[in-house]
Amino acid sequence: MKLKEGQQAPDFSLPDQEGKLHMLSEQKGNWVLLYFYPKDDTPGCTKEACSIRDHFPKFKKLKTKVFGISTDDVKSHDKFVKKFDLPFILLADDKKEVVQKYNVWGKKQFMGREYLGTLRTSFLIDPKGKIAKIYEKVNPEVHAEEVLKDLKEFN
Repeated sequence: MKLKEGQQAPDFSLPDQEGKLHMLSEQKGNWVLLYFYPKDDTPGCTKEACSIRDHFPKFKKLKTKVFGISTDDVKSHDKFVKKFDLPFILLADDKKEVVQKYNVWGKKQFMGREYLGTLRTSFLIDPKGKIAKIYEKVNPEVHAEEVLKDLKEFN
């Protein structure tokens, strides 16, 4: 089922890059950027993560928690965080439960080959736990700025 702006964001519990569990419901009272990305340490995903990293002080100033989610495992996330000095949490959805809950697991194409994978999609969640904005087909290089602009309008 496709999620819509204004509806309650589905709760979940996933481990971060250190194996510590995080639940979305624990974030009530904060803005949350949940960004789904295909794979650790690949060109587009690295650009997106580093752009968010470079703008991270602005997210903090706007009291926004950032969580990156992919189907990579905890160990892969740990290496990615350390390699690029990422100051936010990456969550491991290696069982593909949350990507399916958020309807971001779907058909993709690369060099003429079709396969299933994580669609680059983000959800901005308000302090009450409702989806304020959905970003589909995210451009990794400008996404952080786009979200910050929207956060300023919402606040």
